[in-house]
Amino acid sequence: MASGSHSLRSWREPSAPSKWQSTAVVQPQESASTPVASKSLDRKYEFFQDVEVTPEGVAIIRFDGPKKVNSISFALSKEARKMWENDIAKNAAVKAVVFSSGKPDMFIAGADIYDLKAVENKQDLVGLIEEGMDFFQSMKDRKVPLVCAIDGPALGGGLEWAMWCDYRVASDSPKTKLGLPEMKLGLLPGFGGTQNIHQLVGLQNAMDMMLTGKDVRPDKAKKMGLVDLVVAPQSVEAVAIQSAIDLATGKLKPKRKPKSLFNRLLEDTPVGRKLMWNRIDGMLQKTTNGNYPAPYAIVQCVQYGLDNPSNKYKNEREQFAKLAATPESEALIGIFDGMTQMKKHSFGKDAANPVNTVAVMGAGLMGAGIAQVSAEKGLTVLLKDRNNEAIGRGQSYMKDNWDKKLKRKRMTKFNHNIATSNVIGLTDENPATNKHFSQADLVIEAVFEDLDLKRKIVADVESVTQDHCIFATNTSAIPIADIAQGAKRPENIIGMHYFSPVPSMPLLEIIPHTGTSDSTKATAFEVGSKQGKTCIVVKDVPGFYVNRCLGPFLVEVSAVVRDGVKLEALDKALKNFGMPVGPVTLADEVGIDVTSHVAGFLSNADLGVRMEGGDISLMEKMVGKGWLGKKSGQGFYTYNKKKKTISPEVEAYVKEFVKRDLGLKEKEIQDRIVSRFVNEAAKCLEDEIIENPVVGDIGLVFGTGFAPFRGGPFRYLDQVGVANYVDMMNGFADKYGAQFEPCQLLKDYAATNKKFHN
Repeated sequence: MASGSHSLRSWREPSAPSKWQSTAVVQPQESASTPVASKSLDRKYEFFQDVEVTPEGVAIIRFDGPKKVNSISFALSKEARKMWENDIAKNAAVKAVVFSSGKPDMFIAGADIYDLKAVENKQDLVGLIEEGMDFFQSMKDRKVPLVCAIDGPALGGGLEWAMWCDYRVASDSPKTKLGLPEMKLGLLPGFGGTQNIHQLVGLQNAMDMMLTGKDVRPDKAKKMGLVDLVVAPQSVEAVAIQSAIDLATGKLKPKRKPKSLFNRLLEDTPVGRKLMWNRIDGMLQKTTNGNYPAPYAIVQCVQYGLDNPSNKYKNEREQFAKLAATPESEALIGIFDGMTQMKKHSFGKDAANPVNTVAVMGAGLMGAGIAQVSAEKGLTVLLKDRNNEAIGRGQSYMKDNWDKKLKRKRMTKFNHNIATSNVIGLTDENPATNKHFSQADLVIEAVFEDLDLKRKIVADVESVTQDHCIFATNTSAIPIADIAQGAKRPENIIGMHYFSPVPSMPLLEIIPHTGTSDSTKATAFEVGSKQGKTCIVVKDVPGFYVNRCLGPFLVEVSAVVRDGVKLEALDKALKNFGMPVGPVTLADEVGIDVTSHVAGFLSNADLGVRMEGGDISLMEKMVGKGWLGKKSGQGFYTYNKKKKTISPEVEAYVKEFVKRDLGLKEKEIQDRIVSRFVNEAAKCLEDEIIENPVVGDIGLVFGTGFAPFRGGPFRYLDQVGVANYVDMMNGFADKYGAQFEPCQLLKDYAATNKKFHN
């Protein structure tokens, strides 16, 4: 990893980073200080503005709930029924209805999961959803045109509401996106979504949207048939009203996009559907490994609805209630809830300093990645390295990533140009470098893991920057206090540990030392959040949190190899546990040199017996052979284009390392490796390296890919039972050694049957 911190990459599959950060599925939790709309004295409803009826007979219903965003809740559903009965149902003057929003850039962000969590018996959801469905049916029974004016997100229940309408007008605002992301919470669209969407966009598009949970932008939504018109944001409501008038008078007829001959054969014939379902089943097996029930329930709902149209909605809500009761849904909702909590810090509302210019020291993969996520968010970036060649490589890395975004329509040409222009390349020889650095508000170093080098950079930076400038180090292991030693402004020094590859990995560890000011902490946190990262604050200890947990894990990987487990079997075991890739593949992808460095550093740190039981020289000797992993074409696996194999030479090398063959079963392989991981996470909580179990779960799910459907190490412990886990680890300690002894916190929780999450 050139010019970068030694950060262990996640097991996460390529599509997974966006899985948790790109889509606001539901109403975020808000603090008491969050400004919200209040029900005025002359307003009839809490969640809606008063209904307005135009002279032409168009009733305009504007969502405008008391919180920052609109969301579908049980309270809103109840009030909607009351509002419809009072103002629409028996009002002969109403010839059409337009649903809009009283909030700018906000239609409906989804359903309120806190409603869902409050229902103790999930079977009660069947009746609650049925009440909502009865309301939608009453809308249709009014026999007047229903039109949606969508400006801003229409996600989950918001899109389901829109699909009950006859016509949809969307704005071309960059904030407008449509999607059904319930699968990300282990759920399915429960208000008719699984049945209504394929009638608009076809089965293939519908399944793609529901099984990936991805957003659709307005232009694509129109091509698919999901919306009927796309207009400017300032026109969306007016055009929707005119469309409603034209629908009521018969001047306008909704046009459904005709299917191509190929799609008719694939979607509307028994043979074609069989081929399509087989393909989808194969895709689900590959992407979920059978660990996530929601995608399979979505498929069941669509298939059942096609065969049993009279009971399709009843089946859908029953399947929704079943999913809501699963541990997988509980875990995924817990992750989402944790993400929401991590959006706030406790360092003071106005503690952060404004940051406009960020200097990044080192243009390798880490530095260029940090520069990219900063420039994309409108920050001016000073990218500095030794020479123009190094700067050129960093800029090429960013350009390649932005070109891919442009090609995939995830970035406009305008934004591509703006981001590119935000980056200023600088070298030691450039006479303007010091002048540029004098304008920096934050400097992030991403150079090699060398304490003396980092201290020199601190001194150099302090000599040319202003007093308010913060110095952040991207070290993955060196204590921040050691780097700050001798600094002029130690209160401005902090750790910002990114994970590779930076543009796609969602986690950022914020590591203050004991002398770091609250202003520095708040500023680092807010910059990280602006970069699109989920930030966790952790204690200044060797390895911090994520890499500290990976240390015992890596040692145990070497231990099970020494005990005769084949490399392929090791990878398969951890993938079956729920990790996106196995530990052997992980080491290759991160780099054998990087993995070996982290393991070696932690072996000499303060973990004691918890880093024993294995032999990390397995990787040290590979580095000496030049087997650095995927980047060199040879690691544990040999990489030949897209294929990877284990060569006879590697097989022979690993065979020499094996001391005995215990014939370990897959379950014991999983438990031995994962327990070392989980125990260290619990030890970090015990030692106050992390603040609470939520931080611990988010850190390992986002930083290492710890099986998301298990919710993180602490929710996993709750599900299997802490007492059971302690008994298992004690058994391993008797069998294999003291490295398996559970930490005191686990013993205490086991003795009192306590859970980490209530």
